[in-house]
Amino acid sequence: MKDEEIRKVVREGYAEIAKTGNSYCTPASPCCSQPSQTEDISKKIGYSDAEMGYVPEGANLGLGCGNPVALASLKEGETVLDLGAGAGFDAFLAANRVGKRGKVIGVDMTPEMIARARANGEKGGYENVEFRLGEIENLPAADNSVDVIISNCVINLSPDKRSVFREAFRVLKPGGRLMVSDIVLLKDLPDFIRESVAAYVGCISGAMLKNDYLTTIKEAGFQEVKVLDETLFPIDCITNDPTAKAVIDKLNITQEDIVNFSDSVVSIKVQALKP
Repeated sequence: MKDEEIRKVVREGYAEIAKTGNSYCTPASPCCSQPSQTEDISKKIGYSDAEMGYVPEGANLGLGCGNPVALASLKEGETVLDLGAGAGFDAFLAANRVGKRGKVIGVDMTPEMIARARANGEKGGYENVEFRLGEIENLPAADNSVDVIISNCVINLSPDKRSVFREAFRVLKPGGRLMVSDIVLLKDLPDFIRESVAAYVGCISGAMLKNDYLTTIKEAGFQEVKVLDETLFPIDCITNDPTAKAVIDKLNITQEDIVNFSDSVVSIKVQALKP
């Protein structure tokens, strides 16, 4: 798919999530959660009961692959930018940490998500959170304007990850911190997964090889790039995708073939600094 086609697919997929509340696959089992499973998924990827209780109802859609807020060492008074803010879950958690003197800016390219996040913010009485419509490859934020950038299972959806990290570097203040949870690959995926539209929206087929991902962050200018945590992404999230299932049946792909790439996809938490 071309870049604009990818953005269209992702935007439409997440617009549907914003409307229905039903998430695509996340790296916690059971996969492809319904709303009743959202809290269970969130616990498994690092969120506490207290954190889930702090945010407005409807903000947590179970879309992440980690808890970047827990690792970001946010301080009172800081300005935080959330790339791909969705319905606002991480943005609201960050807002609780930076306090009234701080500020959180959530960016998302899906109008339906922005509308839902703004409604959640009003419902929760958050005066230090702002949601902006925009693409993470071209951030609607000024140079050297934020202290911390967080992102949760979103950068892998971008067809131009180099631009994402260059933009992140641009808007961070000197000494600013990047803290992301994301999906990466340890080896190339087979074609039937890479070509699955639903797998792309579900964060799989757009993922980069791990070493390329880390190199891209460094090439953007970041230093002290570190992987703080790494866990396997359950492959049944991929094979339960209806598109992938159809191709598996059509091409007579065996269970053995599937097992051969079952350790290819991992969720990582990465931090980096802007000098």
